[in-house]
Order: sequence, then C-alpha cells, then structure tokens
Amino acid sequence: MNDNSNAFEAARPACRFCGGTLNLSVVDLGMSPLSNAGIRPEREREMEAFFPLNMLVCECCWLAQLEEFLAADEIFTDEYPYFSSYSETWLAHARRYAEMMIERFGFDGKSKIVELASNDGYLLRNFSERGIDVLGIEPCANVAAAAVELGIPTTVRFFGTELANELVADGVRADLLIGNNVLAHVPNLNDFVQGMKTLLADDGIITMEFPHLKKLIELNQFDTIYHEHFSYFSLVSVERVFRAFGLVIFDVEQLPTHGGSLRIYARHDGDESKPVGESVHALRQEELDAGYEQPDVYLAYAEKVRETKRQLLSFLIEAKRAGKTIVGYGAPAKGNTLLNYCGIRKDFLNYTVDISPVKQGLLLPGTHIPVFAPEKISETRPDYVLILPWNLKEEIMSQMAHIREWGGKFVVAIPELEVI
Repeated sequence: MNDNSNAFEAARPACRFCGGTLNLSVVDLGMSPLSNAGIRPEREREMEAFFPLNMLVCECCWLAQLEEFLAADEIFTDEYPYFSSYSETWLAHARRYAEMMIERFGFDGKSKIVELASNDGYLLRNFSERGIDVLGIEPCANVAAAAVELGIPTTVRFFGTELANELVADGVRADLLIGNNVLAHVPNLNDFVQGMKTLLADDGIITMEFPHLKKLIELNQFDTIYHEHFSYFSLVSVERVFRAFGLVIFDVEQLPTHGGSLRIYARHDGDESKPVGESVHALRQEELDAGYEQPDVYLAYAEKVRETKRQLLSFLIEAKRAGKTIVGYGAPAKGNTLLNYCGIRKDFLNYTVDISPVKQGLLLPGTHIPVFAPEKISETRPDYVLILPWNLKEEIMSQMAHIREWGGKFVVAIPELEVI
C-alpha cells in the first residue's frame, strides 16, 4: 500500500536571506490577488491570478517573509497606482524627516542625497528646495514621471548592485541614502543591501523605514501582509541582514506611521564616528525578551487573525440584516488583503472611494468592488463607512466628518472591530 500521508505537503521554500528552509508558518491568509492590481471594468470577466498569502519565518535568521511568486517587474509596473503625494499625513511626515536630517547631520549644498523607490518625488523635493543635490531611483515609470515634473532627477530602474556599480563609476556616492517603505518590497534582499553598501559614501548614512514586525503581530495588523511585501522585519532580523554586508545600525526610532514603523540609521562598519546608540541596544533586548527569536510568539498569532475575521463578518451580517448600507473609504493594498481574506464583496460593501484619481473608476482586485471619488459618499449617504487605510483614520475622519450630518458612522477592523 502506498503511503499518501504527505500527498498535500508542498516543497518547503528557502529563506531569501540565509537560505534556510522555511518550515514555520506565522499566518496563512489563503489565496489572494496582487493587492495593487486594480481591474479596469472592461476586463472584469477576464481570469484573475491568485497566489498563496502565507507569512513564514526562518528559524535560522528569524526573517519573516512571503514566497516569491512573481518577479518584481510584474508587480511594480509602469501603471503602478500608488502615489505618495495623495496623503497629507505622509507629506507632513516627509517634511519633518527632511528638516530633522538637515538639522541633525548638516546636509547642505555639498551633499548628495539619493532615495530608493522615490515614487513621485514627495520626499526629495524637501531637500531639493533647500539647494541640496538629489537623485531619485524609481522603477515605475508613471510615478517617476510625476517626480521629473517636479524637477526631481529620477532614474527609472530597479535598484541593486548592478545599478549601484554604474552610479559609482559615474562618480555618484550617497552622503544620505534613503529608503522609505522599500526594504520590504525587495525580493532579492541580499543584492539590494549589497547595492546600498556599494553606493554609500565612506562617511555616509542610510535611513530605512518599514513596518515593525513586532507591531504587526502585537497590534494584529495582518492586512499589512500582501504580495508586494516580500519581507517583514524586526530589529534583530534587519540587523543580521545589514551586518552580513558590512553595515552597522547605529540608531533606531519607533514611529507611528503605518501603525508602527522603525526608522533605522546605518553606516559602514569601519565608520567609528557614529557609535551604536542605546536605542538600538534597548529595542534589540526588548524584542529578544518578547520572544522574536523563538517560535511561540509566531505560533500564537494566527488565532488572533481568525478572530478579527469573525468579528468583522458578524458586524457586516448584522448590519445588512438591519437594512443598513455600508461603503468603504480607500483602496489601499492593505484593504484588499482584508477584503479578500474575509470574503467581503459587493454583497457587503456597495463600493469604496479613494482620493487618488488613478484608482477611481477601477474595481478592487479579487472582490471587484467599484472605486469612486469621495463625493460619492455624500450622494448616497451610507450608514457606515469602513475605513480600509486604518493607519490614516484620523485624517480620513476629519475629511469626511460630514457623514455625521445624516447619522453615519465610521468603522475600522484593525487591530479590532471599532464603530466610531
């Protein structure tokens, strides 16, 4: 008799950093489409690709990650729909960062500042306006074009060692190398970090911002998991990656952005002018004490996610039975993870709205919920507005405060269901 007990056991993938076998699943969100792949209405009947959305963690280096199902250039295309400049909260965050970096490190007209995944120039313009030489590197031609219109020089390429070597050969070295919410988006992590090492000036500084894995788990932010986010970093895991390529993290800040992010500051391992600060030692120990290099903290997470799904579906079912109308606000990638995992379609959510004209007129991937301009809410006067980009809920509730006029209420599902 044949033993078929392992018939459904898939081959285990390898860690993108250390090559270890990925056996430990943190949370399995089933099958999901690409979260930023909005659908044009005329293509609604065409076949749509879904891929496994299962966060795994490497028990050798403790890097949390997804498998790679598509190459980066199939995800970050010339029709990429995310433009950073549509969030006032994010623009203010960028301004504060630029002012702080100039004041703290003295960047001036003699400095060279390079941003990786520079999007529409929203951040670099804060340095350029102060007479500082900047260069953006952005693989998506449509958002790069918006940066060029602002006067931000932008190279339309994916970043890695090849481009870094070309830039160095042309005399470019970065005194400040910036990457906001790009490190998680890189499938070839080792090549990317080696490229940063190559491009960084001898006494230069790297700053990277990314969602903090500890916050993702503790605050139940599972909708941050989507196929564009290949990796999910704790401080201990990102330190290990950087150290492997001769880079040292000398400072770290915990930020409120995206529900809880880290901003790390790194330098060459031979640059002793920037000693490792207490913030790094303290957060590293905090993560170790909380068990982020042990399996238990990861194994306990999946049930929290399942309970959030049950809470949201229970609310939607009861509201619909009571004859209430429910719409969404926003068409973010994280919202599409939530909707597809919970099986929420037009039977629950009539439509959603988004301030970005690029997303208006599209259908959300997987669920095919239509996206309108925000004015649609005033026209239809829904009972509930489900805020999908919950990290911007204060900004959105301020912009949409007029729904109170007809008794409308806001709803957020993360970290737990809340009706406001």
